[in-house]
Amino acid sequence: MKNLHPSEFAEFYVNYINNVQCLDIIEVLENNLDEIIDLIQDEIPEEKYKYRYQPEKWSIQEIIQHLIDAERIFAYRALRIARFDPTPLAGFEEDDYVKVCNADQRSMEDILQEFVLVRKSTIKLFESFTEEMLLHKGTAANNPVSVRAIGYIIAGHCIHHQNVIKERYL
Repeated sequence: MKNLHPSEFAEFYVNYINNVQCLDIIEVLENNLDEIIDLIQDEIPEEKYKYRYQPEKWSIQEIIQHLIDAERIFAYRALRIARFDPTPLAGFEEDDYVKVCNADQRSMEDILQEFVLVRKSTIKLFESFTEEMLLHKGTAANNPVSVRAIGYIIAGHCIHHQNVIKERYL
C-alpha cells in the first residue's frame, strides 16, 4: 500500500488509498483531474447530471459538489498539519453538506469549473510541501493522519466516486 504506514491514516481510508495506483501524489492528482473531467464531459449525457439511481441517493452533480467540498476540507487538514499545527481537526458529515449544497440548481459547467479550480489549488498546495511536511502527522476526525496520506485520500476518494458513477449511473 504505497509507501504509507498504517499509522498514517484511519482504517476507514484503506479503500480510497488502495484506489490509487501511482506513487507520486502530484501526478495522481493531475491525472485524476483529467479523468473526472473526461468522464463527466465525454461519457455522461447532460440529461443524467441530475439522475439518481435511487430516490435517496445523490445526483451526479451532487457527487461532484461533494468531491469539491471534501477536497477543500482535506486540503485544509493537510495545510494545518503540514504547518505543524497540533490542534485536532474536526470531522464532517458529508450527507449534511450535500443536503444544502444546491448542486442541482447549478449548471454542471459551473460545478466542473469549481472542481478544476479547487483541484489546481490542491496540487499547488501539495507541490509546496517539503518531505518533512508530507511525513508530518496530525489528528483529524479523532484519527491520526499524515499529510501525504491526505493526498492519497483526496485522489482515492475521487476515484471511488468515479467508479460509483460508472457502475450505478451509466
